[in-house]
Amino acid sequence: MGVVADEIATPRLKTPRLRVPAGSVGIAEKQTGIYPCEAPGGWQIIGRTPLKLFNPKEHPPALIHPSDTVKFKPISKREFETYVGEIECDCLR
Repeated sequence: MGVVADEIATPRLKTPRLRVPAGSVGIAEKQTGIYPCEAPGGWQIIGRTPLKLFNPKEHPPALIHPSDTVKFKPISKREFETYVGEIECDCLR
């Protein structure tokens, strides 16, 4: 996603997780990213989006593109659960 300020930069985990849920937002050193699919990972997780970010059956398959601006906003647990079924991903199948 992009580079963060030194004040919130954080190291990767010493031992990566075996499973990070799709939509997880993470920081590793000064870099940020969103896991488009469930996968192993060693980034520090700071949030999660319920949006489905990647679907190889769609055209284009990615919801976010280079040079897009992404703004995170807090949502309630109830709002998240409304959309949670939307993050199922076929990207590893």
